[in-house]
Amino acid sequence: MNHLRLALLLTGALLLLQAGGCAAPGAQGQAASDGNVVPTAPVDTEVRRRARIRLELAANYYRQRNYQAALEELREALKADPSYPDAFGMLGLVYMDLGDRPKADESFRRALELAPSDAEINNNYGWYLCQTGRERESLTYFDRALADRLYRTPVRPLHNAGVCMRRIGDLAMARGYLERAFQIDAGNPVAMFNLAEIALQQNELESAHFYAQRLLNSFDPNAQTLWLALRVQHARGDRDGEESLATQLRRRFPESLEARKLGEGQYGD
Repeated sequence: MNHLRLALLLTGALLLLQAGGCAAPGAQGQAASDGNVVPTAPVDTEVRRRARIRLELAANYYRQRNYQAALEELREALKADPSYPDAFGMLGLVYMDLGDRPKADESFRRALELAPSDAEINNNYGWYLCQTGRERESLTYFDRALADRLYRTPVRPLHNAGVCMRRIGDLAMARGYLERAFQIDAGNPVAMFNLAEIALQQNELESAHFYAQRLLNSFDPNAQTLWLALRVQHARGDRDGEESLATQLRRRFPESLEARKLGEGQYGD
């Protein structure tokens, strides 16, 4: 079966840092729904081909946050092929962003009725559950996504599960998922950020320093990553390193929440 894949997370990776409880992407800041669509195998039927074209149009509107147009295209996709699981899966994402939980839940569940083993749909539904206060329940769906040995991006459900468990304070389980994500992809910013935060919280300062510095060295810094690294240096007692990062934060992001916390001496988070 052809699928149009929606990647929930890495395109907006640093937004997801917020979603993990550091600040909120789709999470989408949320809810973390910014993503890429990656078509896979050729369509099986003319009906599915027509539906897929509509789904691709919906995906483009979705990325632009033109939700009304996305909904219209998805309705056309499902009119053409009422058994298209990916269309229901994207419908769930659109309704999630719109804050319509009943319709989002119904759409995701319909997608899973049609394709219960689909890794991307399971991952996306898991993220939806995490975003709506059903964190423990979300693990079932992240683990189902991980059970697909052919899933090309297992790092997504791994770091999603880690972020979700960190959100409810289960640091041991969060760390387990995030370390697995880091082992698969040592350049994963979501894993590095959250592992650094957990290590800092547990006073494992050299581990926190390792992840925070690797993150800064791998990506252009933003206010969040500078603040994380600054807090690590503060905890380590490295005043020169702390001041260097503080200078960068004040200069580059003077209006940020993190700069305000720095000014107030709020190093706790």
